[in-house]
Amino acid sequence: MYHDTIAAVGTAMTQSGIGIIRISGEEAIEVGDRIFRSKKKDRRLSQVPTHTIHYGYIVDGDQVIDEVLVSVMKGPHSYTAEDVVEINCHGGVLVMKRILELVLRSGARPAEAGEFTKRAFLNGRMDLSQAEAVIDLINSKNDFAMKSAVKQLSGTLSEKIRQLREKILYETAFIESALDDPEHYSMDGYGEKLSAILDGLMLEMGMMISGADNGRLLSEGIRTVILGKPNAGKSSLLNLLVGEDRAIVTEVAGTTRDTLEEQILLDGIGLHIVDTAGIRDTEDIVEKIGVGKALQQAEEADLILYVVDSSVELDENDMQIIQMIRDKKAIVLLNKSDLEGVIDSDRLCRLTDKRVITFSAREGYGMMELKHAIQDMFDQSELALNDEWCLTSIRHKQAMQDAYESLRLVRQSIEDGMPEDFYSIDLMNAYQQLGTIIGEAVEDDLVDEIFSQFCMGK
Repeated sequence: MYHDTIAAVGTAMTQSGIGIIRISGEEAIEVGDRIFRSKKKDRRLSQVPTHTIHYGYIVDGDQVIDEVLVSVMKGPHSYTAEDVVEINCHGGVLVMKRILELVLRSGARPAEAGEFTKRAFLNGRMDLSQAEAVIDLINSKNDFAMKSAVKQLSGTLSEKIRQLREKILYETAFIESALDDPEHYSMDGYGEKLSAILDGLMLEMGMMISGADNGRLLSEGIRTVILGKPNAGKSSLLNLLVGEDRAIVTEVAGTTRDTLEEQILLDGIGLHIVDTAGIRDTEDIVEKIGVGKALQQAEEADLILYVVDSSVELDENDMQIIQMIRDKKAIVLLNKSDLEGVIDSDRLCRLTDKRVITFSAREGYGMMELKHAIQDMFDQSELALNDEWCLTSIRHKQAMQDAYESLRLVRQSIEDGMPEDFYSIDLMNAYQQLGTIIGEAVEDDLVDEIFSQFCMGK
């Protein structure tokens, strides 16, 4: 339990209707009393019931700073499990800054990034996976990401992890008991029984691992990289998808030198779009760097939109791109269909072994077919399978994979006829790996890294 009191602005530091200054810690209510004057002059925050709101003023000596509503939430029934005071003031930047400065002068210290949620975790108010769901909820960019974060915050993933751990711990305890007291615990046929239990556990865990990448796609958006030669219409495609002039479009080849990234929803499917520099051999140092970045982005892409200028013959640069997308999910857009074409779509389809769409980024022709192609390639009904406890975090997936591997080693030990104490070693390792998902036996450095991603007031 912390003994100091922290404070931060819990809303954006910008002009808005309402601003919130959050205070948490042992002296949160005392700090509030030093600067708050109730409309009922004889009422102090230390005297009011928990989970109540009070109307009055924030004052610095005799000077009134703002007219406010103050919420009082006494621990352990608060977000941080500590005493919490929230000052709801007018949303001007100067007003919020003045009140925060007054709070800090009155006994609080500035909160670190994510420290309110970190305290909630360390005080047992939530586990680590629930704490991570808070930042996922804040950063959610589509409905699936938001729903997934809310479910994780409510404890659906935590409950699933605890169920898996309880089954593993039960078998570990049985083995240890049988080894310590063989007269009362028989191990006859236990290997076969344990192997069947492992099959069930590994089936559940395997489903969660296999669904993790789909969960990431749905929560973060499908990483969609636009590739093509210079002046093929890549930037025009980006602008069409985004719905505004995000990228500069000119007749000069090589205008785009760096990557441009945007998040969009395409008929309910989240796309993280990356526009890249045109792929070609060049002596221009800056453009060469851009081409290198484009190739790197293509390697990391979930989907590639290969834009081909239908009015220009294919060349060695196109062949390089075609080779690059051969083993990737890709859609070929035969662009500039409003001009006289020199490329046959059937030949391009045979060369790339990909779906080819006749397209015009300038006129918007082919846009509906592109949407349908992406929907066919990433069927959300399949992706969202088992979203009650879908893994969307790389950290969670890695821990689950490590736990799965430990159970595989147990099964291998059974098949090899190894002594039972070998089973318990790997069973406990699986138990501990799953524990890192919910924050048990996790390193302090990892905890600090996770909460450093939070905003200051959360």
